[in-house]
Amino acid sequence: MSSPMKRTDAYKLDHRQQYPSGTEMVFSNWTARGSRLPGVNKVVFFGLQAYLLKTLHAEWKRDFFDMPRDVAVNSYKYRIENAGINIDYDHVGALHDLGYLPLEIWALPEGAAVPIGVPMFVMWNTHPEFFWVTNYIETDLSANLWGPCTSATIAKEYRKIFEYARKITGGPEWFTDYQGHDFSYRGMMGTEAAAMSGAAHLLSFNGTDTLPAIDFLEKYYHGEAKDIGGSVPATEHSVMCMGTQNNEIETYRRLITEVYPKGIVSIVSDTWDYWNVWTNILPALKDDIMQRNGKVVIRPDSGDPVDIICGDYKLYDKTSPAAKGSFQMAWELFGGTKNALGYKELDPHIGLIYGDSITLDRARAICQRLVAQGFVPSVVLGIGSYTYQYVTRDTFGFALKSTAGIVDGKVREIFKAPKTDVGGVKKSARGFTAVYKHDREFVLKDGLDLDAVRSCEFIRVFKDGEPHARCNLAHIREEVRSG
Repeated sequence: MSSPMKRTDAYKLDHRQQYPSGTEMVFSNWTARGSRLPGVNKVVFFGLQAYLLKTLHAEWKRDFFDMPRDVAVNSYKYRIENAGINIDYDHVGALHDLGYLPLEIWALPEGAAVPIGVPMFVMWNTHPEFFWVTNYIETDLSANLWGPCTSATIAKEYRKIFEYARKITGGPEWFTDYQGHDFSYRGMMGTEAAAMSGAAHLLSFNGTDTLPAIDFLEKYYHGEAKDIGGSVPATEHSVMCMGTQNNEIETYRRLITEVYPKGIVSIVSDTWDYWNVWTNILPALKDDIMQRNGKVVIRPDSGDPVDIICGDYKLYDKTSPAAKGSFQMAWELFGGTKNALGYKELDPHIGLIYGDSITLDRARAICQRLVAQGFVPSVVLGIGSYTYQYVTRDTFGFALKSTAGIVDGKVREIFKAPKTDVGGVKKSARGFTAVYKHDREFVLKDGLDLDAVRSCEFIRVFKDGEPHARCNLAHIREEVRSG
């Protein structure tokens, strides 16, 4: 990885000379300024602690401050000069001489659901000479933080759908923790992005195939390895194809009786004819499945997820497997029980997971239709990169923006309110900002002083190169899931 001094937008390189003479402090806040998801007006705060530990502490130390001064400065000089930017480098050497990153950061607890327009954290420089550092790191910080916050918020929306359906049907409480399963790794823009997003998913759920996300939470959030998340043995299409279409039933038989005679095994089932699996293969293997000490999970992987799971009511032949759907087929073949609220629960030897093209709308529709059919909607939905990558920083309008400064010893409240702004999204707070609780909701107050910032709901999480006030996964999950 390159020196953290080079992890910024080129236009920021000489802002230190563009600020007014006598500038001593730049005060900025990180805020979600808008929502493009209907009905979502709060955003989950997550990812700052990892960034503080990994980047602001470890990487700045290793890749800048612990390097010889001339190496650190010349590395920066080489990149800037070859980019055609004509500036001096004295400030880089001065920062290296200081020996640490002169920043102070105060933040809300991670896992908190923060209303749109309310800052999640604030930051400022601790040495007047290095006022430029505050917004110098904006680019890298933003690139590493908007994603985890966005994924954590979307994951929580999935959980709300599942939790509501569970409550009205009387389903088992534990199942919700595993109902959303992270399948996004291969579709993300690199392993680091997958780890950050996957860790955000695991605030709301325990199911994941993104192993780097488990490492991420164990390393940066004190996660207990056995409790962070996990998966089950599962096939892919190459496995089923290698067994050949003519011997498909033998592939199933071998998997459930020899390779995995107990426990959970997930079998992708639409390699050739998905409905043939339900009408011929599973009936022939029913006794083997019912005698296992564990669950066989059937995974369709193509078609309209809502119709495949719940049935296609538009079909003329209402007795066909496609018209009935996977849940009804499972009920007719394997049976189950009715719970105290009168909803049907599938026999524990059989289960369903669908992991292709799932969205919040489709998850909601699947749960609604299964509930209408009298089922506890105990289907696991694989949540992939369509959910976690088909977003941008503007999904929630994230920005780190300055609202105050000190010039020649005097506070200047700064703000922007573009007349051409649509919807007031870019209108900022002004002055020193603090966050308080009113009726259990976070609210913003601006135009204050630093004493107010230090005595509100914020806690200090970083100062002069050192992280403070560590939070752990268990507490963050409790906050996310209780909401």
